[in-house]
This record gives sequence, C-alpha cells and structure tokens, in this order.
Amino acid sequence: MKETLHHVKASTQYKRENKSDYGKERIEILYEDKDIVVINKPTGLLSVPYPGSKSRTAIDVLEKIMRKKGTYTATHRPFVVHRLDRDTSGVMMFALNEYIQKKIMGSWQKMVTGRIYHAVAENPGSHHPTLPDSGLIDDPLAQNAHHVGYVKNRADDDAKTVEARTNFKILVRGPTHSLFELELDTGKKNQIRAHLANRHYPLAGDENYRAKTDPFHRLCLHARTLEFVHPVTGQTMKFEQPEPAEWLSYVEQGDKHPALPVWFKEVRNSRNFKKSEKLPEQKVINQSRGARKAARKMDFISRGKMGGR
Repeated sequence: MKETLHHVKASTQYKRENKSDYGKERIEILYEDKDIVVINKPTGLLSVPYPGSKSRTAIDVLEKIMRKKGTYTATHRPFVVHRLDRDTSGVMMFALNEYIQKKIMGSWQKMVTGRIYHAVAENPGSHHPTLPDSGLIDDPLAQNAHHVGYVKNRADDDAKTVEARTNFKILVRGPTHSLFELELDTGKKNQIRAHLANRHYPLAGDENYRAKTDPFHRLCLHARTLEFVHPVTGQTMKFEQPEPAEWLSYVEQGDKHPALPVWFKEVRNSRNFKKSEKLPEQKVINQSRGARKAARKMDFISRGKMGGR
C-alpha cells in the first residue's frame, strides 16, 4: 500500500524517485543454522512490520528466501528478537523458532556481549559544547505521538521516559563532521539518534532530527558488530560488517559547502524562492521555524511534528 504524498517525508520521497533499489532492497545472510539467522540489512528496509503498514520488510524478504529454499515451515520461520531503524544498515539477528525467540528475548542483556555502531555526525556549532573523546550518554528517552524518541528538555513535558545508555567514542574529528563508534547498554527506539542530536551532534542524513547535511542520501548509522553467546550451543559468535568506506574520507575531508538536504529544499520551494537564489541554510531553518510561530517555545520532537519510521 502506497503512502499518500502528504504523509511521506521529503527524504523518503527523494529515495522513491532516485534510489535504484527502492522497494527492492536485498538482505545478505551472514550465518544460518536451525535456531538463528544473522543478516546484513540494507538501509531503507524496515526490519519488521508496524501496525497498519504493508511495506516490504527484512523479515518478509527472509521468509521468501526460506520458502524458495524449502526450509520454511509454520514452526521453522523467522521470529523477531531486536530491530534496526528503517534507515539504519548492518548486522541483525532473527530466531528461527518461537522457543528460541523467547529464550533470546528473555536473556538479551546477558546473551548479547557487544553491539557496536558507527555513525557520521555533524559537529556542533561554536556556541555548543563538544563531546569528549569518549564517554557515556544516559539521558532518559521519551517518545512523541509519532513514536520518535527524544530527550526531554522542558520542565512542563510530562511524557514518560525510559532508561537509555549509549557509550560513545569519537574515532575521527573532521572539520565539519565526526565519525563515532557507539555501543549500546540499552536498545531503545532511536536511542543513538536522539542521544547524539540532543548533544548537538545530529547524524548526517537524519531528517527526523533536522540534520543540515545529507551527503549520501541516507541516514549515516550502521550496525557494524553484533557479538553474542549462541542460545543453544553456548558458543561466542561475532559478526562484523564495515560501514561504507566513503564515510571516513568524507569526515576527514570535511564538507564546507554542503548541498541543502531535501527537507530544507522543500521549505524553500514551498515559499516560492527563485531557483537562482542562494538561500543560506540557516535562513531556511529560521523561516521553517517562523511558519510555526504559535509553537515557537516548544521543542520540535515533543510537538509531534516529526513523522515516519
């Protein structure tokens, strides 16, 4: 079922029109036995369905592969044990029967010994503090009406929060962006994205958190490593898939004159700016804010303005 245009994020619409494999993304199976399967999920593919969605998902693709191989049955099929955001790529695991699913989910914190992500984040402006080379972000997370995670920053925000802990290490500090290594103590929805955005390091390509750059027309977040104890054999297993090589060179080189992301272009076009007019990025952002004068004092995520998954 196609989403109606007014419900589609600008970045999603761009991918529909320009991404060659949009809606046809493939998964790579890294490991499979009778109990579990580990895959490399591409960016742009939902992990599992959400209520009301008929979009293609990683679990659908995996089921189709198993049916083709003749290994799919009512009891031997993929069961979800964790998720990656739609636009996050990388290593992901499924259980292959319901008993193993319950066993994994019941002992996830003990069983999973390492979940490492790499990400490209925008550096904060000079008026914001920089993060140290490494540390822990443990801001509790809330969710808005669109189930987008955020850190509460207003005294009158009574949204419920959950504990969230993200260990970070800055691998490379570039002129305009930094390459992060992140390890999760907890696995809450949008955890890395919300934690870094709240510290003024939004991930490149992240429309939900109003990133100012979109160099690869995707969210620059990749689940690089998953290490765990096998739920049946007790063997320690580690799977690692590196992020795109161009991320490092982009960070090292810097991006002094980035192209305007499509979500800011949309604002410019909606206000009938001439194509030849060079509109400073901050001016676009300010005019977007000006269009919402009534809500000026409210933070954009808690207002529920950010849609999509």
